[in-house]
Amino acid sequence: MTETLRPKVLVVGGGPGGYVAAIRAGQLGLDTVLVESGRLGGTCLTRGCIPSKALIHAAGLYEEAVLAAGEAGRFGIHLMQTPELRFDETIGWKDGIVDRLSGGVGGLLRKAKVKTVNGWARFSDAKTCMVDTADGLVMIRAEHVILATGSTAVALPFLPFGDRVISSTEALSLAEVPKTLAVVGGGYIGLELGIAYAKLGCKVTIVEAQDRILPLYDAALTAPVLRWLEKHGVTVHLGARALGQDAEGLLIETAGGQSRLTIPADRILVTVGRKPLTEGWGLEQMALAMDGRFVKIDDRCATSTTHVWAIGDLVGEPMLAHKASAQGEMVAEIIAGHRRRFDPVAIAAVCFTEPEIVSVGLTPDQAPEGIDTVVGQFPFQANGRALSMQAGDDGGFVRVLARKSDHRILGIQAVGRHCSELAGEFATLMEMGAVLEDVAGTIHVHPTLGEAIHESALKALGHAIHI
Repeated sequence: MTETLRPKVLVVGGGPGGYVAAIRAGQLGLDTVLVESGRLGGTCLTRGCIPSKALIHAAGLYEEAVLAAGEAGRFGIHLMQTPELRFDETIGWKDGIVDRLSGGVGGLLRKAKVKTVNGWARFSDAKTCMVDTADGLVMIRAEHVILATGSTAVALPFLPFGDRVISSTEALSLAEVPKTLAVVGGGYIGLELGIAYAKLGCKVTIVEAQDRILPLYDAALTAPVLRWLEKHGVTVHLGARALGQDAEGLLIETAGGQSRLTIPADRILVTVGRKPLTEGWGLEQMALAMDGRFVKIDDRCATSTTHVWAIGDLVGEPMLAHKASAQGEMVAEIIAGHRRRFDPVAIAAVCFTEPEIVSVGLTPDQAPEGIDTVVGQFPFQANGRALSMQAGDDGGFVRVLARKSDHRILGIQAVGRHCSELAGEFATLMEMGAVLEDVAGTIHVHPTLGEAIHESALKALGHAIHI
């Protein structure tokens, strides 16, 4: 017998957009059902953001131990033998973190009285779907539907996923560290994972079709990352094109099509982007207007169909977990009768490369034409906390861009070890409409990396203290 559910709110997708929407809806007293075909937490928690950062952390610790076992030691620490990497235990530790967080999401949903249905939703119309669960079919007819289906890795037709060609998902669950790894795509996903595996002792090669890595960021921000790659023996082919694979590895065409060569590769990691997951769940039955490959929404995340909402990667860039969460919370409140709209000043983004990159708002080369700006940049080399953490000698800095006429901050960026933790202050300053004098007048704790934000504002005002 088919079970029928008639909730006020149906959320499809249990990632950072969907589960937040469901929890908030439950908190607001709305009868809510969440459908998720995999594990709660979605791509970000189970096979993306969280597990990749765990692997990056473990790789960094292993690299430090290897350096300490060298003749010179590390910070006066000398290991008597080279550390042994048991990668299966590393992956097990990573999986334990995922288990803990996914279980935590389940607990939060139960606390908010959200019913979770495990299975794949297939819509027959805009408000009705069938879910094939382990216990049988479940029909759900909802008053409101929140689509949070997320995204999936883009495959290349000449390098289909399978065998040694892997996506980021498989890269986070390998049985052993490959001796050689070719990464197709020099964006943040490819570089984060490529750098992690390089620290674990893998010979890594990056192949990027454009003329620089991390094309969304300016050259000043990416230069320290390039220096790290060069110093650690990571080969980077820019302006190059992947062609396919042969018995030895990845076949590429070098810049300008001047030559072809094969990059030895036990594994080929394809990270050329992600696309919204629009197939297989009945989008075509819902009469939704599209904006290219994304579902079209307004500033409330409402689609063209009444009481159907869409959030997260499904609706466009930036495809970031924290954007999805903010949209999910907002939509739940709108359904509950609150007046809300999605209009952030800017959304911060972080690359967990070596060193890390943080950016929010405009970069200097994105300043609107005709508007005079002022830039303040402060190096981590002059920050005591950075030096005490071996984070001051990689060319890192904090940079603030402001309008010259009124000192309104237009953008803030940083590159350097551990600088991802500055993202919250960067976003807050932008959202609050801060001016340089607001930052200059705020006493920042010593010794912290945050002092570099203070000094960058002072530099823009013409009176930095420590440079």
